[in-house]
Formats: sequence, C-alpha cells, structure tokens
Amino acid sequence: MRIGIIGSGRIGGNAGKLFAKAGHEVMFSFSRDEQKLRALAAEAGNGARAGTPREAAEFGEVVVLSVPWALVDEALSAAGPLDGKVLIDTTNQFGRDESGNFGVLDLPDGLSAAAYNARRAEGARLVKAYNTMTSGFQAEAAGRTGPDRVAMFYSGDDEEANNVAAGLIQDSGFDPVYVGSLTGDVVWMEPPRREGALYGEEFHLQEAREIVARLTGR
Repeated sequence: MRIGIIGSGRIGGNAGKLFAKAGHEVMFSFSRDEQKLRALAAEAGNGARAGTPREAAEFGEVVVLSVPWALVDEALSAAGPLDGKVLIDTTNQFGRDESGNFGVLDLPDGLSAAAYNARRAEGARLVKAYNTMTSGFQAEAAGRTGPDRVAMFYSGDDEEANNVAAGLIQDSGFDPVYVGSLTGDVVWMEPPRREGALYGEEFHLQEAREIVARLTGR
C-alpha cells in the first residue's frame, strides 16, 4: 500500500518507519529541514522517499496527518484535495489559548478533535489513531508478541477506511481495537483525561476490548 506521511516528526516519522518495515511504500513530507526528511526516508528503507505534502497526498492511497495542532490548517492546505483518501489523524488538540496558556483547547460546537479535523479535511475518510501513546513508547512497544502485545485504539465512521486503518495498525506491530464514531466515543481517546479513559495508558487486547465495552456500552 502507498502511504503519504504529512508531518514527519516523532509520531509520523515512527509510524512511517513501521509501515516501511512492514513492506508498504512510504513518502515522508512536511518538514522545515529537507535533509532530515531525506535521512528519515533512508533510515526507513524499503524504497521510502521524501517529497512535498502535495506529492505525499497524491502518492498515498492512505495519508497520515501528524503535525502539531497549530499547523493542521497549514498542512491540509499544503496537501491539497484529499477527496476519497483514507486519512489517519494522529493529532491532539494541544495549543495556546487566547491568553497564551498552553493546554487542551476547547473546540467549536463542542466537537471532538477528530470530528473537527474531519470537517477541516472535507472529502477525506478520516480515522483517528496513533494519538493515545507517546512516540517513544510506540517505537519501543511496536512488534511485541503474546500477552505483551500492545493495543492501538482507532475511531472512524467509514467502514472501509476503518478496515484499512486496522490493517495498518496490525502491520505496524499493534492490536487494533475499535472505539467508535468521530462524533461520539472517540472522545475517550482524546485529551483531557477522563476517569477510566484510553488516552495516555497502555492496554493489551483483552483488557482494551473490555474497557471500550464498559466506556461505550457496547
């Protein structure tokens, strides 16, 4: 599968390397340092390459959005049309409010971060994933086997896109666990911390399924 990475920092860069290791074609983009992009592609191997955000979006059957919250609009604008693309969104709504304080931002109309980005990336089939654990932990934990294998949560409204994302999660070394829709249960994956929430915690497959069932009532 061809995967375009828009935002090749810790989360996006690590995910891209895991995808390349699994045999997927990867293009990294959206960095202020083109040399770092090329070095990342070389490290990923398996024919990975560097390009512009638009090139990555056109190249990818799947596009990964992995930039700081303040740069989402810029990244989407640079990517161009994403109509019909599976868009894996790893972002979280951390930023500075009008008073300059850094933290979790309130979003318009009470939307989840995922639903807000789906609105901004009109036409894309957005799936939220790779956002609940730190980049360092994801890099260390990917590929564990047996009872130590780590669960990766994902949410989305498009069944085909969800299936594609679940397959990539599996390929990158985690057990995929579906949480719910972008307008509902996805909030359990997002900051701020809620009692019993999924964000910021390590889970394994059976306990992950159990806690999702408890949280969502399914």
